[in-house]
Amino acid sequence: MEKIILIKPDLSYADEITKYKEESLKESPLINGAAGLNNFSSIKDWLEELKRRSSKATVPEGLVPSSIYLGIREKDNYIVGMIDIRHYLNDFLKQFGGNIGYSVRKSERNKGYAKQMLKLALEKCKDLKMKKVLITCDEDNIASEKVILSAGAKLEDIRFLEGKNRKRFWIEL
Repeated sequence: MEKIILIKPDLSYADEITKYKEESLKESPLINGAAGLNNFSSIKDWLEELKRRSSKATVPEGLVPSSIYLGIREKDNYIVGMIDIRHYLNDFLKQFGGNIGYSVRKSERNKGYAKQMLKLALEKCKDLKMKKVLITCDEDNIASEKVILSAGAKLEDIRFLEGKNRKRFWIEL
């Protein structure tokens, strides 16, 4: 398994972020863990949004401060995934999204990258003084459930939300 590092997105990755976005949108209109990347026509505008989302003083209404990272394969500086750490939970996130969302490029799945990204993200959560994190996944997303469980998560319950059963897991830090 190749080593992954987490890096804050910046313009030096603009072309690779665009390729990641295009590949992801072929599969789904929503890119998990990417803070609305699918809604922005320019990477520069998306990066400005990430800056707004990073601070309690500037985060858009209804959202909580968050930190987005690119999951970079160290050997070739290639984006294999993205991960979003929400610094705390609001009512919606307690039910639906949790503290962490992530995605891995379809072409890079089943290589252990999501597990590495989650492990690295949990270290970032500790740096943020978080004591525990909530992660959710659709009940039928077995691959994501395996990633979550690999981090020592405990299933709390399954809730029916927005037409789907969502499993809710907690990880003690």
